[in-house]
Amino acid sequence: MNVLVVNGPNLNLLGTRRPDVYGHTTLGEIEQACRKWGADLGMTVSAFQSNHEGEIIDRLHAAIGTMDWIVINPGALTHYSYAIHDAIEAIGLPTIEVHLSDIFSREEWRRTSVVSPVCAATIAGRGPDGYRMALEALNQT
Repeated sequence: MNVLVVNGPNLNLLGTRRPDVYGHTTLGEIEQACRKWGADLGMTVSAFQSNHEGEIIDRLHAAIGTMDWIVINPGALTHYSYAIHDAIEAIGLPTIEVHLSDIFSREEWRRTSVVSPVCAATIAGRGPDGYRMALEALNQT
């Protein structure tokens, strides 16, 4: 099983950006952990991060025919990017949405995810462990 882990805007700053909310783990450490967790489950995990909505959409499109599943943390794009919603829907690959913080108990504007309706599941508030949980959920399918 080939899994693409996509991370959106500002997640490249993990470890230094608001560690009280997002923790001290860097994006590189999360990506490395995802590859290890995936390998332990018999998966090949590829990782991608961009601060640009169009690049994320292009990478999702490129996953057609090469990936079996998507794990995505769209960052702030979660709350308003119907373009990412449409891309996930268009590629037809099962997708799990992940958020390090509990977006449902934060500021009002963060509580709405426009990508959730096209995702198989949403995991929020579990820190980096949410990515592991997503990979384990994929392994159950």
